[in-house]
Amino acid sequence: MHQAALLGGSLHDASHFGWEVAQPIRHDWRKMAEAVQNYVKSLNWGHRVQLQDRKVKYFNFKASFVNKHTVCGVSKGGKETLLSAEHIVIATGGRPRYPTHIEGALEYGITSDDIFWLKESPGRTLVVGASYVALECAGFLTGLGLDATVMMRSVPLRAFDQQMASLVTNHMASHGTRFLRGCIPLKVERLSDGQLQVTWVDLASDRKDTGTFDTVLWAVVFPVRGLPALSLVSCP
Repeated sequence: MHQAALLGGSLHDASHFGWEVAQPIRHDWRKMAEAVQNYVKSLNWGHRVQLQDRKVKYFNFKASFVNKHTVCGVSKGGKETLLSAEHIVIATGGRPRYPTHIEGALEYGITSDDIFWLKESPGRTLVVGASYVALECAGFLTGLGLDATVMMRSVPLRAFDQQMASLVTNHMASHGTRFLRGCIPLKVERLSDGQLQVTWVDLASDRKDTGTFDTVLWAVVFPVRGLPALSLVSCP
């Protein structure tokens, strides 16, 4: 998806170098999404094959500890399997979580994982969060010609050097990404025309405001007003 956005930028620049590119330039989200999904599936299959070639046993189930040397895995069909080892390494990765304390977040929002599997363009998108995943998603959405807005509670890329973080957000803004700084969402509602109305509050003025979007993408990492921190989001 980043590559698709970069190619779009190159197409816009091409005319300055003598290339005659038909206008307006249009992007086919469905075709790109199909390519992305096929590529991810091919990677998954390739890893399975490599494990098999190296005689590594692969179990597709959820597991929990029975004791410090044993785990119990349960398959989708409910079958239990016990596995024992001297050392057990936990390397499960992560999944995004919804801020369920926000009204409508789960019912109407998507996560940073979901966007890679959308069959249709997300349209005008509100990205909630200021992590690198949030900015990555907003960045390639803008690069694909979509209207993308980032809502952040405090500063972007909190764990990073803030001079560099400012360079990133300034660059994004210069290319069309909008930023709502110092704001947190309060609720998400679906309107009669199918659009999503988001209500948020500006923390500095305590003033509430609303906006309409086609998609609300949750990429929240840090706690909101003292609530427990959400788990880190993952991104293919």
